[in-house]
Amino acid sequence: MTVGEKIRVIRTFRGMTQKELGLSVGFDEKGADNRIAQYETDYRVPRKEMLDKIALALTVNCLNFYSAGKGDSAPEDLLRTLFWLEESGMGGITLFQLVPNQHEPTWQGEQSEAADTAARYEPSDNWPLRPPVAMYFNALVDDYMREWLVRQQEYRAGEITREEYFEWKLNWPDTCDDLGKVTPTIKWRKNK
Repeated sequence: MTVGEKIRVIRTFRGMTQKELGLSVGFDEKGADNRIAQYETDYRVPRKEMLDKIALALTVNCLNFYSAGKGDSAPEDLLRTLFWLEESGMGGITLFQLVPNQHEPTWQGEQSEAADTAARYEPSDNWPLRPPVAMYFNALVDDYMREWLVRQQEYRAGEITREEYFEWKLNWPDTCDDLGKVTPTIKWRKNK
């Protein structure tokens, strides 16, 4: 997703018009909506200072708008981030191949499933043709991922709304509560 697309999605989520956003970041009345429209269609790319103003006006973490690549480079940005996380030593990333469940023995003398330590998945139409790669992180990153998993499960179970889930992501890590152990800096739940 491009920076412009992110601006549009978040602005719409916040219920702001292009003009309202443009005025709140300092554009004059006459061209405020036009400038934001140019950003949202990627006709113009806002500079870092402007992205910071837009993030403040939209009440989101400014890091939502920064990308090392151009255009729709989310996969490249993610991998680059993971590479550097591994290099820093903080990530402690371990990659491993998932193995499809096989309900029938594939060779003579196959060990019992209890002795098998492979990480397995149940193949279905939702899985890719090749077995997916999985990863495990060190404790800190794994804790962050665990909280994300819980938020995603809460959303899918209807315990939190789509708006709450999106709000949690937009302002993370300030919305992080360490799974109920601390009070988040930014309130994101409507009914708590």
